Amino acid sequence: MKYKTIFFDLDHTLWDFDTNSRQTLEELYDQYHLAQKGVTSFTAFHQIFNEVNSDLWNQYDKGLIKGEVIRAERFKRILAPFEITDQELIQQLSHDYLYACPRKGTLLPGAIETLDYLHKKYDLSLITNGFDEVQHMKLASGNIAHYFDHVVTSQQAGVKKPAKQIFEYALNLHQHESHEAIMVGDNLETDIAGAINASVDAVFYNPQGADHEHEAHHEISKLEELQHLL
Repeated sequence: MKYKTIFFDLDHTLWDFDTNSRQTLEELYDQYHLAQKGVTSFTAFHQIFNEVNSDLWNQYDKGLIKGEVIRAERFKRILAPFEITDQELIQQLSHDYLYACPRKGTLLPGAIETLDYLHKKYDLSLITNGFDEVQHMKLASGNIAHYFDHVVTSQQAGVKKPAKQIFEYALNLHQHESHEAIMVGDNLETDIAGAINASVDAVFYNPQGADHEHEAHHEISKLEELQHLL
């Protein structure tokens, strides 16, 4: 058996961010009567959230902003196109989203079955750029914390993916060499390029079949494929 350790990303790889986030936003949209406050539709609200959230996290991953900026700016930017500047509302939405979303437990298809299979054969750990307390809440909500020996966050390691040091940090926790580990993730820059830069093999989880020019050691569209691959 070539590998001893499997590293996983969490959001968009095991924990279904899109579903859990959408459900949370729908609840907040109704709770705060955003339609009456000028938000034209939930569809527009959700679309702008995705655009703003993606942009902020991309900047965070590149080290251009700190995590506090995401929390402070996210809903301010989301509501700006609707000409809503109520600071109390913005702060309340930010607080409630951060409280409620990680407590949603929907996982991506095949996550439990695949983790059940893999944890009997390998050491499993998470490597994530997400915030410490939030990631642990997601693991508890999805009832998957017990599968993982370590949860390596960028806050804990002091560096973010794709820096090779975060992968080296995780390897040291397991006392394994880079060739004994493989990374599974959905992000070509942070997960795949980061792992390869640390001499760790990588599996690109690409459920939408997105076109790309990056190289990965393996590519899958379903998590269950890992049971045949590993």
